[in-house]
Amino acid sequence: MDSKAAQIKLIFLDVDGVLTDGRITINSNGEETKSFNVKDGHGLKMLMAGGVEVVLITGRTSAALSRRAQDLGIEEVHQGVEDKRALCKRLLAHRGLESMNACAVGDDIPDLDMFHEVGLCIAVADAAEEVREAADFITRLRGGFGAVREVCEWILKSQGKWPSF
Repeated sequence: MDSKAAQIKLIFLDVDGVLTDGRITINSNGEETKSFNVKDGHGLKMLMAGGVEVVLITGRTSAALSRRAQDLGIEEVHQGVEDKRALCKRLLAHRGLESMNACAVGDDIPDLDMFHEVGLCIAVADAAEEVREAADFITRLRGGFGAVREVCEWILKSQGKWPSF
């Protein structure tokens, strides 16, 4: 398994295009809805149970995301973030972690800022070309369709924490 993935203690995840397929639906009341993949959610729960902290970082603000994070037990959610790089740097310093202990998963240009602060950069399969080129690992699956589960499983296997059935 991958030695970079074996060192991960913290994962930064973009939301739209990573945890979702990138589509945003706005109903007649102006409320935004999103669709999340249940397999991604289970993967995140297993990852957290394995000792890896999950941080969600997005440029948008959504009540749907707040609810999903609460359902999954993800306590650290940053919405409306304009400078993802500064936030990642601050969060790593606050925890006393090195960049090699963190990874970031992204799909579009704003996520490249997170890549500058982590030791492992991951792009979902349908990410922008620039993001795929900057990535250490590209998922087989698209954002919102199991890509996050794929990442969680890979990290846990690399750390010898994947359950044997």
